[in-house]
Amino acid sequence: MKLKNPPVNSLSLELLTEFVITLEKLENDKTFRGIIITSDSPGIFSAGLDLTEMCGRNPAHYGEYWKAVQELWLRLYLSNLVVISAINGACPAGGCLISLTCDYRVLADNPKYVIGLNETLLGIVAPFWFKDTLVNTIGHRASERALQLGLLFPPTEALQVGIVDKVVPEDQVQSTALSVMAQWMTIADHARQLTKNMMRKPTADRLVKQRDMDIQNFVSFISRDSIQKSLQVYLEKLKKKKG
Repeated sequence: MKLKNPPVNSLSLELLTEFVITLEKLENDKTFRGIIITSDSPGIFSAGLDLTEMCGRNPAHYGEYWKAVQELWLRLYLSNLVVISAINGACPAGGCLISLTCDYRVLADNPKYVIGLNETLLGIVAPFWFKDTLVNTIGHRASERALQLGLLFPPTEALQVGIVDKVVPEDQVQSTALSVMAQWMTIADHARQLTKNMMRKPTADRLVKQRDMDIQNFVSFISRDSIQKSLQVYLEKLKKKKG
């Protein structure tokens, strides 16, 4: 399953919606037992949330967008399929969140391919369920430091902290993901699925119970003048870089 929204695979509302529909189709087709998520644009896995969906729009749009982000996380995090990410590019913020929902993460060994939840660098805050997903992966202290500083880990550090499971040469990312998938496929689906659910459902339930409030909090936060100004400044910087 390749992420394809050039140039940086931003998680636009359209991409989020298509992703969920595709995932649902695969889950309903019993011939599929697992998926590998990778990027169609080597060099960038996904730059994360689409800031244009969060800047200069109306509150109703912000709410619709955030609900779509929640939906993708819930679907991926609790998916019955084995989900492996073959990370063949930089993976900040929302890109990192997608990879954290996976059962296993393979990262290409390139110092430019950093991974992490760097929201504070944009002047925004990672929501509690982003935080929970990271804590479940790398532990509380490492998450506390990473989230406050907005750390982006290069491959060696990413492996050391445990945000990825394997670092391999760039040309071996897909083949490694396939061999890992083969290993996971040796486990009986029902036993693996029940175990995954047991491990993950309490984390997912925290969001399910507070879903509307989380949307309201996001809309109220993102609508603040100061936050809108920060996002506009950041988007202007990106435009200049492109220019």
